[in-house]
Amino acid sequence: MAGDKASSCGALVLLNCFVSPFGNRVRIALKRKGLPYEEKSENLAAKSQLLLSSNPVHGGKVPVLLVGDKPVCESLVILEFIDEAFPGTGEQLLPAAPCARAHARFWASYVDTKLPGCAVRVWRSPKGASAVEEGKKDMVAVLKTLEAELGGKPYFAGDALGYVDVALVPFAPWFLTYERFGGFSVAAECPAIAAWAERCVKENELVATSLPEPEQVFQFVCAMRKAFGLD
Repeated sequence: MAGDKASSCGALVLLNCFVSPFGNRVRIALKRKGLPYEEKSENLAAKSQLLLSSNPVHGGKVPVLLVGDKPVCESLVILEFIDEAFPGTGEQLLPAAPCARAHARFWASYVDTKLPGCAVRVWRSPKGASAVEEGKKDMVAVLKTLEAELGGKPYFAGDALGYVDVALVPFAPWFLTYERFGGFSVAAECPAIAAWAERCVKENELVATSLPEPEQVFQFVCAMRKAFGLD
């Protein structure tokens, strides 16, 4: 059924970089839906013409989901597209009730509005720069806000993985990198978020198989810092 539905929409091709939290959201969503897809790995230092032509507005950012010959850009847009284009396939990411959908969209937007900016200040600033400490403080504040929203629930969606979980969990493999460059511990500052991230991976094989190892992310970032002349 999933394959038939995907075929009717056109072949699905994901343009992604293996460490991208945004691209890995799409990996999780496609697997959750049980949709067959091809993934093409992108070198962000030498982007393919396919990527550049598929997302010219944002200069060839990943991810892009090609549906036949039609590109769908921006990870949260792609997640909603997958839900809407394949409604009878797999589990829905967004809840059915309008208020619950709006609530989930709000928190996914919060993640994208707040977390990447402070994360970049932590790992892409020169060692000892004030931006690192400022980024760390802002990141901890963001994670504490998310921790308050999680409350005592196993997942942001309740008892099972949902839209906000899929939006946030691909940042978990980056926690080690943030900790090493920022000089702090996510588990110490936000224990419920650390436990939630571990639960997402341990209880959901589709998450575990969609995310890179934290050490891989750290080594990737170290190579980027050298290329930027920071180390």
